[in-house]
Amino acid sequence: MKYIVALLGAFCLVASTASAGTPSADTVISEAKTKASAEKKAIFVHFGASWCGWCKRLDAFLERPEIKPVFEKYFVPVKLVVQENEKNKALENPGAASLFKAYGGPDGLPYSAFLDAKGALIVNSKLNGNNIGYPAQPEEIAHFIHMMKQAAPKMADEDLKTIETALKSFKKS
Repeated sequence: MKYIVALLGAFCLVASTASAGTPSADTVISEAKTKASAEKKAIFVHFGASWCGWCKRLDAFLERPEIKPVFEKYFVPVKLVVQENEKNKALENPGAASLFKAYGGPDGLPYSAFLDAKGALIVNSKLNGNNIGYPAQPEEIAHFIHMMKQAAPKMADEDLKTIETALKSFKKS
């Protein structure tokens, strides 16, 4: 009997651990909306995948010590994983593919969108119908800065300049 109880306990632990895996896109966005509403910020959602080099570059950019605090001053950053290969399917946020389409994708990764605190789309990373992905070229950087201005109209010019300067220098590294 003790063996059966231990086995059932182990099964429950494994089941709860498995269900505690990758959160759904709805959960991630819901938490972001709550935080954005409380902090009076917009939401920056970017879609990526583990195989995507430009996605990794965007992730690294957003984590840079001079970028992260500036970005988080105005936005609640959210990353959703989509389009994973079969071996990494477990990394995908359930429901993220639907949001990806709802916000204007799919048109390559990384793909970005700024949302208001209620989750409504403000602007996405499409320029002339094409996704800018990681903003590396001058027109892509200009569009990304434009997106930020639309999502956070009170963003300080010096903060925008910090982002723009870092994007211009980071693409060369």
